[in-house]
Amino acid sequence: MSVAFRREGDDEHLEPKFELPIPPGPNLVTPRGLALIEARVAEINEQIAALTDEEQIKKTRRELRYWSTRQSTARLMDAPDADTVAFGCTVTFILNGTTRSITIVGDDEADPAAGLLSFTAPLARALMDAEVGEKVDFGGKSDAIEVIAIVG
Repeated sequence: MSVAFRREGDDEHLEPKFELPIPPGPNLVTPRGLALIEARVAEINEQIAALTDEEQIKKTRRELRYWSTRQSTARLMDAPDADTVAFGCTVTFILNGTTRSITIVGDDEADPAAGLLSFTAPLARALMDAEVGEKVDFGGKSDAIEVIAIVG
């Protein structure tokens, strides 16, 4: 029989299981972000202890490896001063005639709908190091953003 028609087993046709991707760059965290990571690790450990399905255990352990790596590489940042926009601060600004406020946080803590923006996001990068009253470029437009307030 031709090798092309042989089938060794069902496992050879399964999709490979890859590790969860780690965001590139440093793992900067706020105190709240570090607490969220630690809570997630504890929660996953409890889940694993209660699981009996082998596939679910493998999937949950993969998730645990991600969060354990994030916990071990976390770099807790000092509280920012309110002089310039920096990691961990809340900044109020005007963009396209609309006043908005965001807090610049780590990748795992980010939730744009809640106003928590990752420090790697283009908007956060554009605002970094700006001072109150300063106008910064964004989206290919000069002076597109005006910084109104910074809270450390």
